[in-house]
Amino acid sequence: MPRIPAMQAVVDVLVSEGVDTAFGCPGAAILPLYHAMQDSGIEHLIVRHEEGATHMADGWARTTGNVGVAIGTSGPAGTNMITGLYTAQADSIPILCITGQADSRKLHTEAFQAVDIVEIAKPVTKWAVQVKEAAQLPWVFREAFRIARSGRPGPVLIDLPIDVQRQEIEWDSSIDSPLPVIRATPSPARVERALDLLLAAERPLILAGGGVVLGDASDRLRTTAELLGVPVGVTLMGKGSFPEDHELFAGMAGIQTSQRWANAAFLEADLVLALGARFGDRHTGDLDVYRGNRKFIHVDIEPTQLGKVFGPDLGIVSDTGAFLDALIEAASKRSPARDRAWPRRIGELKESLPRREDFEDTPIKAPRVFKEINEFYGEDAYFVTAIGLYQIWSGQFQRAHKPRHYQVCGQAGPLGWEIPAAIGVKKAKPEAEVVGVVGDYSFQFLVEELAVAAQYDVGFVLIMLNNEYLGLIRQAETGYEMNFEVDIHYDKIGTDNVKVMEAYGCSGTRVTEPGEIRASLEWARKEAERTSRPVLVEIMIEREGNAAMGKALDSVVEFEPIAG
Repeated sequence: MPRIPAMQAVVDVLVSEGVDTAFGCPGAAILPLYHAMQDSGIEHLIVRHEEGATHMADGWARTTGNVGVAIGTSGPAGTNMITGLYTAQADSIPILCITGQADSRKLHTEAFQAVDIVEIAKPVTKWAVQVKEAAQLPWVFREAFRIARSGRPGPVLIDLPIDVQRQEIEWDSSIDSPLPVIRATPSPARVERALDLLLAAERPLILAGGGVVLGDASDRLRTTAELLGVPVGVTLMGKGSFPEDHELFAGMAGIQTSQRWANAAFLEADLVLALGARFGDRHTGDLDVYRGNRKFIHVDIEPTQLGKVFGPDLGIVSDTGAFLDALIEAASKRSPARDRAWPRRIGELKESLPRREDFEDTPIKAPRVFKEINEFYGEDAYFVTAIGLYQIWSGQFQRAHKPRHYQVCGQAGPLGWEIPAAIGVKKAKPEAEVVGVVGDYSFQFLVEELAVAAQYDVGFVLIMLNNEYLGLIRQAETGYEMNFEVDIHYDKIGTDNVKVMEAYGCSGTRVTEPGEIRASLEWARKEAERTSRPVLVEIMIEREGNAAMGKALDSVVEFEPIAG
């Protein structure tokens, strides 16, 4: 067995696991790894803040389905990564964070930048480990990739003391390969019971969560829906898993990111088949209303998700794709015939309960922005959006037709996620059109990562909904249980977001009239292609724009009268 530097073995593992891009910030305690990465074929982007590295790895992972990699040195580098680890854990995104560490023989002496990052990271990772023996390194990294991909995907962290990194080990990469990932398959009896319930229901609904996207099961979802004639609704994390122009699309129900007609359809359903969904509180709202008298079948790859929010009538532990394969096979044997009255009813609700978006008002109303986005961008564009009213508006108005093309930090909601995430998406799909939908407040967090995009020629478009507030939230009128508002105006601090873009070597334009939006999007597309750098379209919207929200699916307060 040849004897090689330990970090060379680690890099060999990264390459064989499909890692072609990494994001990080070098420092003294991680330099042996960086030395080994030279000439490895792994492209590395130096970030301006380690949290940005985790969000870039996150965006890359959401797009490719593979494990994204973020690297940092010791001490604050690891603690800066915690928000990104939490975000990935909350949304079931497989990323690997690698941190340098002080000499293992000095950890008990409170050495410089020697922090117990493993204990800090444990609550927000699937696995956090410090490698103490160099001979274990390749095996620990193989296990990290297996854990990140297995079951409910998620983040892992490996901490590397500098003395361990500097050692040599016996290793032959030519006879090594990734560890197998076991896919959970459903009990046949439970699949048959699920089919019994579906066929017995008069108004069944499939609820597609993020597990459908993560399980690459969108095609099988469509096959199932068409075979059984069952409409499909999506959660925010499941957006894009089912084409929104399909006749069986039942919209998105919820108390924030939702359509009015989708809530009405959900309330009329008598059975819900939930696939890879967590029943998050922004989706369910009041559980008494959400559950009603309808039956629930809950399919999830993570056993502890079943019954976490409420007990389903039937729980099934399975990968979503494996379950749908089994359901399709079982249903094909029965030749089910479904009455079309229920899908027609959902079509009627969609026609009768829309939300208006064709506003000509100045200042611009937010729904008009998303009308322009929907009409301008094709179904192959990739979108990222983070947290705030603009995320809620996006969920309510923006359309998505393909899995992994609509990416949102759903549960953790870190401000500033969009810019680094967009960089990760663009590095994963260099030829794709990538668009970040941002707010004026969130834009300021991690804005320094624009320098990374400029340095490495990563071009994408940022569409900002700017209401000139640092975090305006007016929710008291809706009854939603977050009754506070912030009233800090930009005109008191003088921020010019176009000049911020220019300071980072990028470009931008400001839009004040609804009729200017389309031309500005056309300009931004061409400018991003021409410069290979981020381009901002800053759209000035009404300062006190509201969004439809509420406590329960049957009591969402609408921000505008129903169109027509």
